[in-house]
Amino acid sequence: MTRDQIEWVNSRDRLVDAVVQLGFPKELGAEIAKNLGSPKAMERMIAYLNYVKPKTAEIMVDEMLAICRPFPG
Repeated sequence: MTRDQIEWVNSRDRLVDAVVQLGFPKELGAEIAKNLGSPKAMERMIAYLNYVKPKTAEIMVDEMLAICRPFPG
């Protein structure tokens, strides 16, 4: 594996773990990681999950979408 691939896998695994720690299925974490697409975006999501500790999957998905969207301008 390349360095970039290793970074992506490590970020994905950390994100899935964060989602599972909040009581949600690992499949949700994997889908969020796939949609975010980059280690930087996944790290932003991990920070959000650790700080906010959302109670619903809908709130998590809303944040994922906010991270995915480019800033208007």
